[in-house]
Parts: sequence; structure tokens; C-alpha cells
Amino acid sequence: MKALKHVLLINPTITSRRSARFPLAVLNLSAALDGSYASSIIDGNIDRDFVATTLRTLAGGSIDAVGISVMGGPQLRNAIRVSQEIRARFPAVPIIWGGHFPSICAEPALNTPYLDYAVRGQGEDTLRELLDAIFGGGDLGAIAGLSWRSGGQVVHNRSRAFSAASLTRTLPYERAGDPRNYVARTFLGRRTTGYQAALGCRFRCTFCGVASMFRGKTALPPAARLDQDLRYLTTQLGVDAVQFFDHNFFDREQDTAPLLEVLAKYQLPWWCFARSDALLNLSEQSWALVRKSRLRMAYIGAESPSDWLLHDVRKGTSTDQTLAAIEKCRSNGVIPELSFMLAPPHDPEGETERTFDFIRHVKRIHPKTEIMLYIYAPLPPAPGSTNLHVERAVANLRDSDGAPLVFPSTADGWAEPQWLSYWCHTDVPWLNERMRRRIRDFTTVLGCRFPTITDVRSASWSKLALRTLASWRYRFQRYERPWELTLSKKLIRLADPRVTGL
Repeated sequence: MKALKHVLLINPTITSRRSARFPLAVLNLSAALDGSYASSIIDGNIDRDFVATTLRTLAGGSIDAVGISVMGGPQLRNAIRVSQEIRARFPAVPIIWGGHFPSICAEPALNTPYLDYAVRGQGEDTLRELLDAIFGGGDLGAIAGLSWRSGGQVVHNRSRAFSAASLTRTLPYERAGDPRNYVARTFLGRRTTGYQAALGCRFRCTFCGVASMFRGKTALPPAARLDQDLRYLTTQLGVDAVQFFDHNFFDREQDTAPLLEVLAKYQLPWWCFARSDALLNLSEQSWALVRKSRLRMAYIGAESPSDWLLHDVRKGTSTDQTLAAIEKCRSNGVIPELSFMLAPPHDPEGETERTFDFIRHVKRIHPKTEIMLYIYAPLPPAPGSTNLHVERAVANLRDSDGAPLVFPSTADGWAEPQWLSYWCHTDVPWLNERMRRRIRDFTTVLGCRFPTITDVRSASWSKLALRTLASWRYRFQRYERPWELTLSKKLIRLADPRVTGL
């Protein structure tokens, strides 16, 4: 029997070992290749010297191609590093990138000497067809979702249609190493794991990378599949809590309700993404299942206190719905975790101050509400995008001097510090230093006055000390230069869920 070609799938380091969760992207790819190709996985979140491990594995001579999952931001640097090392040592091995970054920035990714192919959007079928073409001499131009070079030019094939096929596959968790490496103590439980049930999102918010990836499509899994996976996770790994990485768990109630029934059966504390309108549309029967299932926290994209801006970015929700969802969560024992976009290009100072005031209002009506602050930073439209709203939003961007904003033309450019900050929504070129300081100071005071409940490492006395120290500043809105809080935070390390996750 002829041996199958072997593909090495790499998840470059993006977080600490303690915060590592199952590398779901490469696990899905590995499952999709079964029967056609052999595959193995290296996870840089567990293997802190994953580049050296990759080179040793390739030196064994059994690897025929390398696939690398790449998010923008800090993972990009590690993806570049491992790709450069592979290209230098093993120049004949095809290097393929997939994931969020190449889906949006396929051309910059291919404007480098260390990458051969970029897979856009859902990658399972595209990767398999690409490998067939590489090893069997097929037509690269016929592969949907592929970007590649031809005669020195970057070619973007047609986009691939949305597929829910991955929702029927069982993930080979053991291929990522010891599955016990992917359970951790969080505020949800002592053995929390990450899991993805639903795919995509039916909404097309102009600032969201998920909209570029899935183009308004979504699918939820059969309840039997969720039941099977939770049975494995609880009985084999002792999991006692779940963090759902779905892009939007609460979709249409008729689709979500069967999943809630499964979760109510297991009663594992859980966390998920949700929209305020979806929560408000749930019936009392479904809310009863939410309570029984022990949903602890729902991450809700509030984004802005200005309804005109919510309409402009095509969010599809309103400020009134955000406030109503907070009340609905509170009455059902769920902690709302609200994210906000600061400093949009139109009136960045005024909108930021209105957001600060709205956050104070939210904290008055429900102090336990968690707050996540980001800076508005829309990404360029993906190849093949037909979303004119995204193109218009990006075309109107200017830097602090009023010049049109020009995005990097290479992956190395996107890996520079200022563009890493942009991708991570921590800084943008149209902010002046005074506004940067204002946002930083408010974030410091708010975070000390209301330390996140997700921080299970800091001692209770240290949180109390910071709350007390920050109380007068927060009460009188004296956010400017909180030197004593900055100094105290060097001694008392509070967790930042924007960086560490749960």
C-alpha cells in the first residue's frame, strides 16, 4: 500500500502555556485530511521552542508540506519566524498559510520570499485540493479560496462557498499531544477547556474580521455532536467548565435551544459570545435552560453608546438593546461582559468621552458588568470582498496629519510594532498623544476600581487595595496621570483579560 503524503500543521505561539486551549484550527484541518493525507501537529502554545521542534521534525525527512495557522498580531511574528527558518533549511518544502491573517491580507502574505500559498476563509477543502494539485499536478487556478503566485503576480482565486462539514467531524484531540495540557483553572472552574460549537456569524459588521472570513454565513452543530464532545471532555479529561469560542453562540432560538438542552444536561459553567438582540429574543423557556446550564458570562459587543455609529458600522443593535440585555443577564444570573470601540475616526475625542460616560452609567446600574476596551481599527477588505461598507470605511481613514492611511504591503510590514498594535486594537495612527494618554489613564482607573472577576491569580487583599486606592479618582472622574495606581500595579499584578483571556 502506497504511503500517504505527510503534512505538518503548526499553530505558532500566541499565548502563555497556562492560557493554552486546544488548537482548534489545526485540529479541524487534521481531521479533514484523514483518508487523503497523514498529518501531525506542533502547538507553539505548549511547545515553547516550537521552531526548533519544527526543524528537527523536517530533518527526519518524512514531511512533504507545512501548513501554518496565522492570526494577525503577535502570532504573525512567530509565523514569520518559523516560515523563514523552514525556507532557509528546507527550501523545497511547500509552505502554506491559512487562518485570519492570510484570509484578509493574502497579498501582503505572499509578498514575501518564505510563503508559497495563502488559504482564505475556511481552509479544510482548499488545503486538501491544494495538496492534490501540488503532488498530483492539478490546476491551481481552479481551487476556490486559494491565493498564489503566477509569473510574479499574486492571483486570488474565487472565494470558497461556506461549508458546515466540519461540524460533523470528531476532532483528533490526541494529535496535539497530551489533552490534559489544554485544561486550566479559571473563574469558571478548576478544569476549563476551550470548545467551538457554531461556525461564522450572519452579521456583517464593518470592523469585524469574522465578517470577512464568513461573509454573513453561520451554522450550528447538531445537538448530538455537542453531547458527544462534552461526554468525552468530561469523562476522559475531567473538564468541569467550558469556554465557547463560537463567533456567535446565540443565533436563531430554534437552532440554539437544542444546544441549550444539552448544556443544561451537563450543567458545566460556561462562557460565550452573544449579541444583545439575540439574548432579548430568547423565550422564557430558553432562559430557563440558560439558568440550568449555568452560563456564567456572556461577551456582548456593545461597541458604542451612539446609535448613529452602531448603524454606520452595520452592528444591527442599539444602545437600548445593550441596556436591556444587561438587565436580562442580571435577572438570570449571567454576568455581561461588554466590549467597546474607542476613538472612531469621526470625532474620536467626543465619541471616546461619550463611551466613558456610558460605561459609568452601566456600572451604576450593574456594577458586576465586565468592561473590555479596544480602539476602533477596521481592517482592509479581504480579496474577493463585495462589502462596499468595509471598503468605504477603510478608504476614509486618515492618520493624525490628515494623510490617507496606507496599510502595509507585506507580512513583515504588518509585523512591525505600530501595525501589531493596530491589528490588536490598542493604537491607531489618527490618535494624538493626548488622546492615547486619556484612554490609557481611564483604562487604568477603571481596571483598578473594578478588577475583573476572571482574575483568579491575584489575592483578594490586593484587589481590595487597588479598589480602595482608585475609588476617589473614579468617583470624581480624576483620571489624569494616575501615578499611584501605575506604581501599585507594578507590585500587584492584575490580569488583563484582553491579553490573557479567562
